[in-house]
Amino acid sequence: MSSLPKQQRVLSGMRPTGALHLGHYHGVLKNWIKLQHEYECYFFAADWHALTTHYEDPQILEQSVWDMVIDWLAVGVNPGSATLFIQSRVPEHAELHLLLSMITPLGWLERVPSYKDQQEKLKERDLATYGFLGYPLLQSADILVYKAGLVPVGEDQVAHVEMTREVARRFNHIYGREVGFEDKVEAAIKKMGKKNAKLYNELRRKYQEQGDDEALQTGQALLENQQNITLGDKERLLGYLEGSGRIILPEPDALLTPASKMPGLDGQKMSKSYANTIALREDPHQVAQKLRKMPTDPARVRRSDPGDPEKCPVWKLHQVYSNDEVRAWVQEGCRSAGIGCLDCKGPIIDAIQAELVPIHERAQEYEKDLGLVRKIIHEGNDKAREVARQTLTEVRQAMGLEYR
Repeated sequence: MSSLPKQQRVLSGMRPTGALHLGHYHGVLKNWIKLQHEYECYFFAADWHALTTHYEDPQILEQSVWDMVIDWLAVGVNPGSATLFIQSRVPEHAELHLLLSMITPLGWLERVPSYKDQQEKLKERDLATYGFLGYPLLQSADILVYKAGLVPVGEDQVAHVEMTREVARRFNHIYGREVGFEDKVEAAIKKMGKKNAKLYNELRRKYQEQGDDEALQTGQALLENQQNITLGDKERLLGYLEGSGRIILPEPDALLTPASKMPGLDGQKMSKSYANTIALREDPHQVAQKLRKMPTDPARVRRSDPGDPEKCPVWKLHQVYSNDEVRAWVQEGCRSAGIGCLDCKGPIIDAIQAELVPIHERAQEYEKDLGLVRKIIHEGNDKAREVARQTLTEVRQAMGLEYR
């Protein structure tokens, strides 16, 4: 089951493996900018994850991290609205990963769809490592250490969130039945007052006896609004409501994000793997040159040859950047040979450069003040670590590791 309603905390990370491009902007960062105003957001540079596939290239890691953070800030990710931090600066991620590895069946890791897919795609790299096998569990630790309720992912990443839910469920099943659990639950119910205690018990009975999901949601909301019980008691009462033990690690939900519609310069998905990208801080002259050299409909050998926009990679960019009037002009002009391919590319060059100008300007400000960038991240590291420490204290207690 999901966590308490107040747990509308969002967790998302990006691997620092090179310059960010328009695919990142349209596929991830625009969504982050929206989410930061709707939820409590934690966004992190996943440097340990970068090492799972790029462990032989440590020299590029530090520069990639700072470049990526500058790109985040330049596009409008706001440290006043979201917590920005570096994964390896919060060692609790690694500790929780280790502790979860004690209870996670090996088969769960081997069946993650992306495990074999990535091995196939990255044949040139030696990925027969524990780190690569275990990276989905590190992802689970990333999420669970903040008790994140929502994880923005594309459809191809839903399996990772589902595995995280299974890991949390298994952990809670093994360690959630603390000594004296029922006594602590009864004491917590009394603290709610007679009226709320009666309502809570009625909702619990409705959910457990009749499977009434509405009763579960009402019960969760009731617990959320209780001011005179501790967070630990709320977690016990949530577990009791659901018929389990205390919920130490809440199960997150996948927050499905629209697939990035940003095509690359060759019409395929924009990706560094395909060498078809436009970087967010790329020189405007170079951007224009790249776009002018884009392949077009192979049927248009001469300027006078008519073409078909559906067979042209440039048309895919018009679908992202152009309005209906420009698209109609392209359709008519291409099919009648009324316009040439360079004419067709003109509005795209203007639109992309207009999009990149403010990003360039803000990035230059941060490049000149790296001290500010580091300060933002240091503050984010501290805030993230404070939350992560609280979770690890509970986890250690549940596993009998909090020695006194």
